[in-house]
Amino acid sequence: MNTEVLEAPVRQPKPKWLRVKLPTGKKYTELRSLVDKYDLHTICTSGSCPNMGECWSEGTATFMILGNTCTRSCGFCGVMTGRPDTVDWEEPEKVGRSIKLMQIKHAVITSVDRDDLKDMGSIMWAETVKAIRRMNPDTTLETLIPDFQGNERNIDRIIEVAPEVVSHNMETVKRLTREVRIQAQYERSLGVLKYLKDNGINRTKSGIMLGLGEHEEEVLQTMRDLREANVDIVTIGQYLQPSKKHLPVKQFITPDQFKKYETLGLEMGFRHVESGALVRSSYKAQKHLL
Repeated sequence: MNTEVLEAPVRQPKPKWLRVKLPTGKKYTELRSLVDKYDLHTICTSGSCPNMGECWSEGTATFMILGNTCTRSCGFCGVMTGRPDTVDWEEPEKVGRSIKLMQIKHAVITSVDRDDLKDMGSIMWAETVKAIRRMNPDTTLETLIPDFQGNERNIDRIIEVAPEVVSHNMETVKRLTREVRIQAQYERSLGVLKYLKDNGINRTKSGIMLGLGEHEEEVLQTMRDLREANVDIVTIGQYLQPSKKHLPVKQFITPDQFKKYETLGLEMGFRHVESGALVRSSYKAQKHLL
């Protein structure tokens, strides 16, 4: 089967369904003021997420820990690659305070990959969750984790602090994994998700991007693989090129095709399927607790 796509020639304007309104509203304005006043670091602002206004109005925000330099060099990602800074052991308290100041009801925590560290950052992950719980006992959590190179002891640290949702993104289909996620492995990521579920995590989640040259059957196979790993939630969105140095957009996926993946995903048994051009990993994250 062929995916219904629009080919994307050089400098082609984005389709109308990719155009977004600037975030507005009282809640957004209040939170934006707090972020600026206290220099709070959210992925929502630094990543210019198109859903920022919608998420903030519902009391959801995403924070990145362990610095802003990644040890991996994925072809799709706009995060800087290189030698990361020294770990800031005050970061858990800073994140906890940020969430308290912003009165966040549901927080999503993510990080760069830290393959330079013996524990790959898993201790900092656990300490951050503990600090958030201590300072914000009513805030629910999703942790969007790296693969920790599949090391079970590191994954166990996440399981031990029991976030309500644990997410790890496949990002793309099996055939394109080596090109898109250069230092990652398709089967290893599936193994991480299965290990999380097999060892007591209540809700597991993964996300994939479309528009990198994948075919419909490959997308459906990835979704079937995720269901076989007992993943509960999947997000599917349009890949957009961060810069000319990154992988080009090969297709713009139509709204009808995204809707088809949503329908088929629900038929496969996923608890939630968020599928749309502007969907990102943490889109409607608070609803994934239901």
